[in-house]
Amino acid sequence: MDLVVEKEDVWIATLEDKPGSLATKLTVLAEAGADLDFVIARRSPERPGMGVVFVTPLSGDAELKAATAIGFSAINRLHSVRVEGVNEPGIGGIITNQLATAGINIRGFSGAVIGTRFVLHLAFDTSQDQEKAIQVIKEIS
Repeated sequence: MDLVVEKEDVWIATLEDKPGSLATKLTVLAEAGADLDFVIARRSPERPGMGVVFVTPLSGDAELKAATAIGFSAINRLHSVRVEGVNEPGIGGIITNQLATAGINIRGFSGAVIGTRFVLHLAFDTSQDQEKAIQVIKEIS
């Protein structure tokens, strides 16, 4: 199985839970040249009236400056891995089973299939788990 496995930096910002809040942030990032691979936005049940948005990747001075100006920061407590490959039935189960067998707990999991390829974004609690997960996933054949 030919998998692309790499660390990724995830950026986070708060959102007001109102129309246009997400659109404003995404527009500013796009105008700075960001070509986002992944976006998750959701309400924050613990903070009524607020939400949160996660994006990746951001790179280059213009993107980072724009992101910081609108409240984004890199999440140092979220150790994320991006996995991409040819889609097969059960691939998510195969990967998560190998991680479980290695004793690695997954903090977050998001995935999608586009055409014949899949992309997963996996989050871990520590950089050690992140590194170990990269090695485990690379060994899947």
